[in-house]
Amino acid sequence: MANEVGKSIPLSLPRRLICDLLHFAHRIPSVPVQRQMNLRPLCEARNRANTRISWCALFLKGYALMAEEVPHFRRAYMSFPYARLYEHPYSIASVAFERIYQNEEAVFFGHFRSPESQTLLALDEALRHYKEAPLEEIGLFRRAILVSRFPRPLRRFFWWLGLNQSGHKRAKRMGTFGISVYSKLGSESLHPISPLTSTLNYGVIGDDGTVMVRIIYDHRVMDGSTVARALALLEQILNHDIRAELLGMATARSA
Repeated sequence: MANEVGKSIPLSLPRRLICDLLHFAHRIPSVPVQRQMNLRPLCEARNRANTRISWCALFLKGYALMAEEVPHFRRAYMSFPYARLYEHPYSIASVAFERIYQNEEAVFFGHFRSPESQTLLALDEALRHYKEAPLEEIGLFRRAILVSRFPRPLRRFFWWLGLNQSGHKRAKRMGTFGISVYSKLGSESLHPISPLTSTLNYGVIGDDGTVMVRIIYDHRVMDGSTVARALALLEQILNHDIRAELLGMATARSA
């Protein structure tokens, strides 16, 4: 007869990282708002560009340009020592990456400072670096592993400091918004949670350019109507500003 007793599996360092993140994310009153976008003009420009820019890079810069116009997406709710909002002067994106750590699929987070002022080529190259460079060469990944080695009370204290010590340090250490997608796997998340004020998530992009785009936001910082208008603005930015940069790359190739 087969052994009916299971086995105990200790938490790996990457699993500790996610557990700590979720511990603080569950305290955020997050709400998702979604919009079906038609990105056909952007798709056509992407196909014409001399370099195949990833969709993540396109959404990353588009979202940052939107946040430049809508300051709510650069704000964070701070509860210590009193309740207030902090507004950062520029965006810092925190993007989730799946990497292999000690033969385990693990999630790490890479940061992008002021993506609104970077070129699509630079953002795409930075994304590739986070995806392909050895883990020990990436400072943020090393720091995440280091912190995860500490006992849970100490880890949670470090996380609390990062989120509550000061608005400026929170933005630098954690980011102002997040991006978490796995549409390349043919799936999408309906309500990803995060300790950040907002998280961008989009699904599979259809052949006709249609895609469902979501923003999960902290209701203490803004309201649903603000997010709904921001999604409309994001669609406009993607089909105009980001499209124009891609067309410029195509023109450069022709020249």
